Amino acid sequence: MKVRRSVRPLRWVAVREVRADVPLLVCLAVLVALLTAVAAAGPGLLDRLAGRALASRLEQEQQVEPGILFSARFEPADSADADAWASDLAEDLLPVTEVIANAAPDALNGGLVHDSTRVELPFLRTVVGAGEAGLGLVYASDAPGRGAYVEGRPPARSGKRVEIAVSTRTRDALKLRLGQKLPLSPGALENVQATAVVVGFFTTDGAGTKSGDAEGAGTKGADATSGDAKAASAEGGDRLWHEVPLLAGPSRFPPRSAAGLDWEARALVAPGTLTALQAQAGAVLTVTWGMRLDLDEGTAARFAGDQGQGELQRLLVRYPDDARSVFCGDIADFGGMFCEIGPHPASTLQHSTHLPDALTDFGRQWRQGRVVISFALASLLVVGLLAAAVTALLAVRRSLDAHRLQRARGASATGLALARAVHTAPAVLLGLVAGIAAARSLPGPSPAYGQALLVAGLVWLLLPALTWHALRDRSARTGGRPVPFAAGRRLTAEAVVLLLAAAGVVALRTRGTAAEAGPDPLLAAVPALLGLATVAVLVRCYPLPVRILARMSARRRGVVALIALSRAAKEAPARALALLVLVVTLAGAVFGGFVAGTLAEGRREAAGWQVGADASYLGAQRSPAVAERLAQVRGVRETVSVRQLRVDPTSATSGNRYGIASLVGIDGARLRAAAPHSPAGRALDAAGLTGPRSGTGIRVLATGARAGDRLTITLHGRKMDLRVAGPLPDDVLQDPALGPVRGTTPSRERLLLADNRDLTAIGASDYEGSSLLLYGPHLDVQTLRSLVPRAGHDTAVGELRIRSEEEADAAADGMISVLRAAHTTCTALAVLLALLALVLELLLSAEARGRTTAYLRTLGLGGRATTGLHLLQLLPTVVAAVAGGTALGLTLPALLGPALDLREFTGGPAAPTPHPDLLLTAALGAGLGMLVVVAVGVETWIGRRRGLGAVLRLGRNGD
Repeated sequence: MKVRRSVRPLRWVAVREVRADVPLLVCLAVLVALLTAVAAAGPGLLDRLAGRALASRLEQEQQVEPGILFSARFEPADSADADAWASDLAEDLLPVTEVIANAAPDALNGGLVHDSTRVELPFLRTVVGAGEAGLGLVYASDAPGRGAYVEGRPPARSGKRVEIAVSTRTRDALKLRLGQKLPLSPGALENVQATAVVVGFFTTDGAGTKSGDAEGAGTKGADATSGDAKAASAEGGDRLWHEVPLLAGPSRFPPRSAAGLDWEARALVAPGTLTALQAQAGAVLTVTWGMRLDLDEGTAARFAGDQGQGELQRLLVRYPDDARSVFCGDIADFGGMFCEIGPHPASTLQHSTHLPDALTDFGRQWRQGRVVISFALASLLVVGLLAAAVTALLAVRRSLDAHRLQRARGASATGLALARAVHTAPAVLLGLVAGIAAARSLPGPSPAYGQALLVAGLVWLLLPALTWHALRDRSARTGGRPVPFAAGRRLTAEAVVLLLAAAGVVALRTRGTAAEAGPDPLLAAVPALLGLATVAVLVRCYPLPVRILARMSARRRGVVALIALSRAAKEAPARALALLVLVVTLAGAVFGGFVAGTLAEGRREAAGWQVGADASYLGAQRSPAVAERLAQVRGVRETVSVRQLRVDPTSATSGNRYGIASLVGIDGARLRAAAPHSPAGRALDAAGLTGPRSGTGIRVLATGARAGDRLTITLHGRKMDLRVAGPLPDDVLQDPALGPVRGTTPSRERLLLADNRDLTAIGASDYEGSSLLLYGPHLDVQTLRSLVPRAGHDTAVGELRIRSEEEADAAADGMISVLRAAHTTCTALAVLLALLALVLELLLSAEARGRTTAYLRTLGLGGRATTGLHLLQLLPTVVAAVAGGTALGLTLPALLGPALDLREFTGGPAAPTPHPDLLLTAALGAGLGMLVVVAVGVETWIGRRRGLGAVLRLGRNGD
């Protein structure tokens, strides 16, 4: 009977021990699951993010025009007695379209699709209700279908008359009506006499733009038929209006223009109309095929790495040659018509593409983006491991008395540590399986099992290692007494941490990041090393002002501040782990906000540098008529001409070379009026260069020169004198007004700035670059784009940049969105883990604070004073963590140096101006403070409900 009575209490003791360990096991399982999922999915996550960023970049690069353009010239059908109206150009172009689409590389997985086929007829003169107009005729396979027509119908493909369809904006501006007949006379296209009939008016608002053309394109990747379907969607219709803006609306000529016209517009026609008018004029036309690289995220991920980008570059280089070879054999283009498009003699295929340059830019930027994401993942893993360490410490503390009793009965520290390892192994194994399962559920490559096992092993070994450390023979001998040489060991450990952190930063700045995919081990170690170094400095520094405050509070009445601050200063080394968790978390969050804010502002600044004003027209000297029309568009208040010339001046006195320089001429007075804050305008005005010209020679402001110096340049065998009016201020080099011309040429060591009135002796054709800056808060963008389309294949008319469009492109950059999303996710998880670690740390130190509070309660301390005591005791640690984490996060970009070059993302004349996310930093600091306040309130409430006997026990050491 006695034996049976003793078994049941033993069973209840075992059950209580298991129940007591359930929270520990659950916490370990959750931490292992989260950390192993992050470690296993990390490389695949980087690949998926890279694929998403690359797909977004390709889509953005092809907003203006398709990524690859093929073109061929063709003559009228060579059969003299053939009926020009009987030819169906769309059917003749279909085999060539199939050849181009079927030549797409198989490795692209159908991502290279046919976008459009277009032929434009040079403009013809006609008379409309609003005056004389130049009307260009366009055939486009991606033209809007019948659903987009608000009145009438599309031009018929069969028939023997010229039928045209125009937009509703063109109808209203030119005062056209359905069925109206327009006489067509020679314009840019000669020897044409015909009458056009207006058969339809379509809308350009994107509604119902299903294509009515059935031209297909082969069998590969969505067969080009789906490519045409995509191009014929609302998005495809928008692209047509952007690439041929005169189809969306006409453009008005200035009064008394040299062209003798009032309007310029475009109209849609059937393909037979083009061949009929071509035969009448005997003209050579050009057909253009657009191929769009539209990769899904999975395919794009294969080409996002360094090796993948090289492979994609090779595919894009080989593809045009393959298409050209299949179309007409290996015939070099010497201007002859050696090929055929149906009955039309044609040239071989020519191509143009900007995708290789876009891929090169993406590769440079993604290497920097991978640094940011890898740093966020590394910070998350470090915070998770620290949370696991705090969990293990709490478990060791709670079972320390029982383990010491077992040690006194003869158990070994190693045996007890192994027992703890066996006890927690099922929870760790369960977390490992859950983490790997979560990583496997994500699309993409297989998880990194080795990294998951490594992280799970570290978490599993933390508790046995800490248990052995707490129960080893040296700890048993010393008990709670001070350990000899503890101060020296601490100094040695801190010095080692500082040296390792410095070595890690130097190695990262010197080597950069690893080129292969996946987390970089050095980059993963740097956050922990920098956090440890920051904590080592904080633990040494922040107790000093706390002790000063404690001494000051000793002179005042009351003991709450004195006791709280004294204990906070004394227990600073014991708060190192909590400080490390908070510092790493805050540093990672502040660093992410810093990078995101800097990139957002830097992209806007770079857009201002590329445009220079509200809009700018590059190549104004090549197309003065277009520049004149742009200057008269509604909303343009002021125009400023900027020109640049490469010169190699020599000193007029010594003959020494000054150095290769850019001579930039600008309308100083106009710039001063249009942009009063422009450094270039201020510098020219202050030097008197905007006033009347006095004497001979060109007055300049020069870098590295003094007022009164004289330089000489030679232009076409003619010498010109340059008189230096003063040194060029440094801020002029970053003036956005100079960006459009300086950004198109290689950077040079010297810059000479002059007023355009001093440069009249230099011909317009001598300048290597020119720009017309357009100022106005409310520019008519549609009219500007009707004059200069955004599509870049026709460089003869120059390039028009509009600030609002550039800023919209910068804001819509998919890479910035990927970086922000990845870092936000990692920061949110890190904050949750840090909160868990902080709560566990408060539980670790709750017993000591409870005893102190109990002593003071026996001496008459009230409830409010107890709350103040707890708050003041924790406040120095929180303030130190916020200060240290924020400072580390803000200095990380400078510490990483070349490993993180944010200029790769933004461009511009210099590195972007730092823009920390002050709102995020303040929110994190306030959140941490609120957490401490809540913890103090809960602890005070628990302390009031707990009797003094539960804390003060007679016979306990120190009580």
